[in-house]
Amino acid sequence: MIHVILPVGILQCNCSIFGDEQSGEAIVIDPGDEIEKITAELDRHRLKVKAIVITHAHIDHVAGAHKLRALSGAPVYMNERDRELLDALDMQAQWLGVETPPRTEVDVAANAGTVLRLGTAEFHVLATPGHTQGSLSLWIPQENKLIAGDTLFRDSIGRTDLPGGDSRQILASIKTELFRLPEDATVVPGHGPATTIGREKQRNPFVRGL
Repeated sequence: MIHVILPVGILQCNCSIFGDEQSGEAIVIDPGDEIEKITAELDRHRLKVKAIVITHAHIDHVAGAHKLRALSGAPVYMNERDRELLDALDMQAQWLGVETPPRTEVDVAANAGTVLRLGTAEFHVLATPGHTQGSLSLWIPQENKLIAGDTLFRDSIGRTDLPGGDSRQILASIKTELFRLPEDATVVPGHGPATTIGREKQRNPFVRGL
């Protein structure tokens, strides 16, 4: 399985490209910006996008989804509970002092239990609200990898002081959904370096004792 992590945009959102060498299909997670960089990587590996997944509707994770959807024809998956945030891209753009991007359509509601398939790998949608009400993570057991969005970071957790944030909820999501995964599972957060479930259980000051 090909896995490329591209930090994109002014907040350096980690966009993940997963590609299956046999089928030539790809799943792109959080195309937040710099779509030219993402499509160049897809072209380099000769991959065709079959699905675009948004972990949550903050502008730095969703701003490029409209363009990638138009270029690829691939459906966009997002949790419906973030619809209000998606509709407020103009307000989010004002926070960052950037131009409002085109709003993407959401083709498929990504809910807890939704499974996307790429080759022999399964991408299991986990509902992990707290950073936003519709935040989700993706567990890929065949790769022993978790795409955590902005729920869990190396030595930190997602902020909860923005609209839709809930500090108790994010801790509950981490405890009930993420910390049940294998200790050696790789965690790819929405920003910054990768980590493991075991490392965060032991060393993350925000979740110690969960």
